[in-house]
Amino acid sequence: MSELSIRPAQAEDAEALAGLVRQLGYVVSPADMVERLAAMAAEGHQVLVAELGGEVTGCLSTSTMRVLHRPAPVGRISMMVVDEVRRGRGIGARMVRAAEQALAESGCYMVEVTSNLRRTAAHGFYARLGYERTSYRFAREFPTS
Repeated sequence: MSELSIRPAQAEDAEALAGLVRQLGYVVSPADMVERLAAMAAEGHQVLVAELGGEVTGCLSTSTMRVLHRPAPVGRISMMVVDEVRRGRGIGARMVRAAEQALAESGCYMVEVTSNLRRTAAHGFYARLGYERTSYRFAREFPTS
């Protein structure tokens, strides 16, 4: 495998990021990605990309939150995807480890991961990296007008 690098996402990555996020089943355009990257950066969230041979082949987003019941901020990996033709090569594990390091350096004492119930292969991936299921997350979308 060529040299893999993990780096912060840039606006120039928008087209590749949109393609990756669409592989997860979300409808998104490159323009959406540019807007969301800027908003996430302004809010202090991080988006990492995995680049292999000059091509963006994966991305991961993180956030941190302060909660009353924990002694320090909690880091969260809220989305990760590796291009479907490059899965199984250790790219996702490298992105997770890079995110963990960045979150620890920012003062987080733990990292949690969100993963859709239907992504059972991802659940096994995170378990192999040492993550365990500790809670349920419930969600409710607001009605649109």
